[in-house]
Amino acid sequence: MRIEKDLSIPANVFYDQIMDSVIFDVRKATGKTLSRKQLAGFQYVKEFSTTSRAKIEIEEIIENQVYQFKTETTKNEFVARYEVAPLDEKRSKVIYTETMKSHGFRINDFTPLFIKRRY
Repeated sequence: MRIEKDLSIPANVFYDQIMDSVIFDVRKATGKTLSRKQLAGFQYVKEFSTTSRAKIEIEEIIENQVYQFKTETTKNEFVARYEVAPLDEKRSKVIYTETMKSHGFRINDFTPLFIKRRY
């Protein structure tokens, strides 16, 4: 999946919002408060419920330009990437990409596709 969007917000302001969210998420999941410089390569486990969790790895950070992370569960691996570029002082372009790899065939992976196509 790839989404491109022009925003009425400066690139650095949008990027700051992403980083604030990441730092909050890390602190909530681990109890650790990291700086932006400490995020690249950081891995942690995030629990969504008592039976659902994922390993998250922050793969790439380029200040005010790129943020990429991988989320791995027992079923899938997702890689999400934000690319941010200024258009001018007040506007920016954001490109969001997401890829998914399945860890083996499961009928539940295809059930929504079947229902969507069938009805």
